[in-house]
Amino acid sequence: ASGRRRGARCCAVLRVLVLQAAWALAGGQVRYSVPEEAKAGTVVGRLAQDLGLEAGEAEARRLRLVAQGRRASVEVSGASGALLVSSRLDREELCGKSAPCALRLEVLLERPLRVFHVQLEVTDINDNAPIFPAVRKNLSIAELSVPGSRFPLEGASDADIGVNAQLSYTLSPSEHFALDLHRSDEYRESLFLVLTKSLDRETIPVHRLVLTATDGGRPSLTGTMELVISVLDANDNAPQFNQSVYKVQLPESADVGTLVARVNATDPDLGSNGEVTFSVSSTFPEKGINIFLLNERTGEINLAGSVDYEDIRTYEIQVEATDKGTPSLSGHCKVVLEVLDVNDNAPEVWVTSLSVPVPEDASVGTVVALLSVSDRDSGANGRVRCWVWPAAPFGLEATFAGSYSLVLREALDRERVSEYEVEVRAEDGGAPALGARRGLRVPVSDVNDNAPLFAQAVYTVLARENNAAGAELARLWARDPDEAGNGRVSYSVWEGAAGGGWRAASSYVSVDAESGRVWALQPLDYEELQVLQFEVRAVDAGEPPLCGNATVQLFVLDENDNAPALLPPAGSAPEAGAVVAKIRAVDADSGYNAWLRYELWEPRAKGPFRVGLYSGEVSTARPLDEADGARHTLLIVVRDHGEPARSATATLSVSLLEANEAALAAGSSASSSGSGSRAATNVWLVVAICAVSSLFLLALVLYGASRWAPRAAVLSGPGPTTLVCASEVGSWSYSQRHSRSLCVADGAAKSDLMVFSPNFPPPPPGAAPKDTQPEPSALLHTVSASCFVSSALSHPPSG
Repeated sequence: ASGRRRGARCCAVLRVLVLQAAWALAGGQVRYSVPEEAKAGTVVGRLAQDLGLEAGEAEARRLRLVAQGRRASVEVSGASGALLVSSRLDREELCGKSAPCALRLEVLLERPLRVFHVQLEVTDINDNAPIFPAVRKNLSIAELSVPGSRFPLEGASDADIGVNAQLSYTLSPSEHFALDLHRSDEYRESLFLVLTKSLDRETIPVHRLVLTATDGGRPSLTGTMELVISVLDANDNAPQFNQSVYKVQLPESADVGTLVARVNATDPDLGSNGEVTFSVSSTFPEKGINIFLLNERTGEINLAGSVDYEDIRTYEIQVEATDKGTPSLSGHCKVVLEVLDVNDNAPEVWVTSLSVPVPEDASVGTVVALLSVSDRDSGANGRVRCWVWPAAPFGLEATFAGSYSLVLREALDRERVSEYEVEVRAEDGGAPALGARRGLRVPVSDVNDNAPLFAQAVYTVLARENNAAGAELARLWARDPDEAGNGRVSYSVWEGAAGGGWRAASSYVSVDAESGRVWALQPLDYEELQVLQFEVRAVDAGEPPLCGNATVQLFVLDENDNAPALLPPAGSAPEAGAVVAKIRAVDADSGYNAWLRYELWEPRAKGPFRVGLYSGEVSTARPLDEADGARHTLLIVVRDHGEPARSATATLSVSLLEANEAALAAGSSASSSGSGSRAATNVWLVVAICAVSSLFLLALVLYGASRWAPRAAVLSGPGPTTLVCASEVGSWSYSQRHSRSLCVADGAAKSDLMVFSPNFPPPPPGAAPKDTQPEPSALLHTVSASCFVSSALSHPPSG
C-alpha cells in the first residue's frame, strides 16, 4: 500500500508541472491544481511569476497569503514567490463528496497594495477503500421462501468521488443465493440478495457468505462483509378456507346484529403457526366496511348497519385468515352477499302535466293530466296498478311503462259539478301491499250551454185597478246556471196584444233589464182592461246568446169605483103578490162590487108594497082597497157589496086608477081596430107625458136639494159571503140621471139583469113571498117612477 501511495505522489507532481505550464492570468485570478495527499514542500505554482512580478520583487513588495479562517494547507515562499504545500491535503476532509474541490485564496501584494484571487483545486486520488456498515450481517429466511424472493442489503460506501467511488459487488459462491444490483441517476444504488433455490433448514440451517465491494480506482480498492443467513423453521401451511366463495342472502329489513355468515379456515401447523385470526381485507362497495362486522376469532359476520336493496343489491367482502407464525401466512376467501328485496317502498305518483280548467263541452277522451308512477322495489313488490277515484267522469289510460294519462270518460256539466276532487291511487303487488295517493283538483270552465229558465212558464199577476204609474206589479227572475257573462241575464218585454184591445203590452207595462221588475207605465182600469197577456224574454250575455220566455197573465182586479146606475122600471098589474114594477140597475164594476141589493127605504111602516132584495121587483104585499089611497111614493135604495159600499136611490110613484080607466088602458094595449080606443090611448099618453115632465121638474128640485142637504145614511143588509165571478163588462166611471114615466098593465114582469151568483142570501124579514095570492085583475094601478142616481162616499177596496 505504501508503494502505491508513493507512485501516486510522483504522478501528482508531474501533473502539477504540466498544469503550471498552462496557467494564464485572467482578470487578476490565478488557478492551480494539486492532488490530495501531496507532500509538504511540493510546489503548486510559481505565483510571483504568474502574477507578472520580477525576480526579487515578490520579497520586496511582501507577497503573502491573507490569513483564512482555518489553517491553510499551502503557503507562499518569500524568496522565490512560489506557492508550496505546507501540510497534508485531504480532499475528503476539505470537500467531502463535493466535486470539484476548489479552495479560494487571497494573495496580498503591498507597495502599492494589490489583491489577487487564487483558486486551488484539490484533485481526488483513490485513497479510500469501500466500507460496509458492519463487518457481519445476520439474516433470517423462512425455509419455505420461494425462489426469486428478494431480500434488501445495505451496500458499502466509498469516500472518494467519481470513478474511484464506483463500486461493484461479488458474492462468494452459493447455489441458493445471488446478488441483484440496481443503479439509478436519481437514487442510490439498490442491492438485493435473491433466493435462487428453495432452502431446507434440515440440510443447511445456516448459510455463511462473503459480500465483496470493489471500487473503480487504478488500482482498485475493496471492502468485505460476512452474511450469516439462518434458515427458519417453516410455517409451511397457510390457513385454508373450506370454501373459496361464500354466497349468502340477507333481506333488506334485517335488524342490526343479524348474523350474516360464518367463515371457517383451518391451519395444520402446530402452535402459533396454526392459530388463525380473521380480518376483512376489502369490501366492494367500500361503504360495506362500516355495515358488516367480522369477529376475528370466530369468523362470524354480523350486520352493523342497515342495507337497502334499492341502494346496493350485492356486497363482496374479502376475508383474510392469518396464522400467528413467523413469518405469518394467510389465506383468502370471498363472501358474496345478496340483498333480498322487501316491500318497504310505497309507490310514488307524480303529476308531470296538468291541463285545467277543463271546458264543460270537452269531448270524451280529452287528456286532462299526465302522470308518472314508480316503485323502487322490484319484482311483484315493484309492480304497480293504478286507478282513479271516483271512477267517473275520469279514467286512467296507460301510455307506456310507468306513465298514465288522466282522460275524460263522460261528458261534463259545470252547472251540476263545477269542480272535481280526483284522487289517483296506486298500489304495489307486495304482501302486504303498499299504496300511494295523489289528489288533483280539476275545475270545469263554463260554456254557454244553458238558456235562461224562468221558474214558471206562466206567471199569474193580480193588480188592482187605479194603481199608480210606476208601481211594481211583479218581479220575475230567470235562472241561468252558467257563470260570468254566460249567466248574466237581461230582461225585456216581448210585444203581445192586450186582452181588452189591440194596444201593445209595452204601452201598459215595462220590465227592468237587470232586476226583472215589472212595473206599470200607467194606471190600469178594469172597465177598460181585464186581462193583459204578454211575454217576458230573458237573454244571457254568452256567445252566442241564449234566451228563454215566460208568459205573464196580468189580471186587473176590480175596485168599487162605480156606483149602481138605474134603468127605466117596468110595470105590471097590481094584484096581491103581483109585480107592480121592477127597478133595474147596473154597476160597471164586477164581482161583489157589482152585486146589487134593493131595499125599500120609505115607507118604513108596513105598506101595501115590497121590493125583492136581489131582484128589484116591486110587488104588492097584500090586496089593495080604497082605504090605501090613490097615490103612493116609494123610496128604494140600490146598494152594491163593495168595501166600502156604493149606493143609488130611486123614487117610485104608484097611482091607483078606476075600473073604466083600467079598461081603457087595457083596451089601448090589447085592441088595434077601433079609432075610439086609439083616441083614449092618445089622451093617456098626453097625461103620461105631462106626468113625466112634472116628475122631471120635481127630480131637478130634489137633486138640487140633495146637493145641499146632508146625505142620507147608506143602508146595507148583512148577508153571508158569496163567491161572485168577475164580469167581462168594462168598468166606466160615470154619473147619470134617469127620469121615466111608466104605466103598468096586467102581465108577467120580465127580468132584465142578474149580476149575482145563485147563492142568494135570505130575504129580509117581513118580505112577502112571491107566491102570495094575487088581487082581482079588475083593479088596475097606474105607476109613475122618478129615478135619481146618487153615489155614496167610498174608498178603493183593499183586495
